[in-house]
Amino acid sequence: MRTAAQWLHDALGYECRDAALLEAALTHRSAGGPHNERLEFLGDAVLNCVAAVLVFREFATADEGELSRFRASLVSGETLAAIAADIGLGSQVRLGSGELKSGGFRRKSILADALEALFGAIYLDGGYAAATTVVERLLAARLDKLPSAAELKDPKTRLQETLQARGLPLPVYAVESISGEAHNQLFNVYCVVDPLGLKTLGAGASRRRAEQAAAQLLLDELARQAEKA
Repeated sequence: MRTAAQWLHDALGYECRDAALLEAALTHRSAGGPHNERLEFLGDAVLNCVAAVLVFREFATADEGELSRFRASLVSGETLAAIAADIGLGSQVRLGSGELKSGGFRRKSILADALEALFGAIYLDGGYAAATTVVERLLAARLDKLPSAAELKDPKTRLQETLQARGLPLPVYAVESISGEAHNQLFNVYCVVDPLGLKTLGAGASRRRAEQAAAQLLLDELARQAEKA
């Protein structure tokens, strides 16, 4: 069975000198002891800096808003979770018994957070250049596949622009319910456009994500109506 250090070398091409840093990066808080939340904070900053440089170089004519959307797509939880799954990170993360039973090693938020923690650990262990090399290697293929800046606008922004173009008022968002433990909540939020008689219900791990989900559902409904017209 491979050690965590061997896995890191095989998956990311990095030799970690400080085993304690690597162990902390791969430990979820549910497992107790030193865990990866502080390293996640640091890794998030490193990731955003490297991603900003990548999109700045790649999209020479993009303005600030477009660059921000490109970067946001590269560092999104969905993207990070997909990368983490690709490199087999879930099998390396130490979880408490509750998270293990609930399949936490597959949970996107846990995978994304652990990947950011790894970036933070590599930064502390080998410096910014080493962290940059690892992050760039993981993001390079996805950089080439980024959608256009217009397509990367978040659903709430696209819905707002769509309604404004029709001379309609902005949608109204309202929380329908909040459930779950404090560290693992589920928000259900309505998106309502009264003049069109439309109402959708989106769910997410935060109010913002639930609002975005509800906005996307309403955009989908508008698209279906347009196809029928």
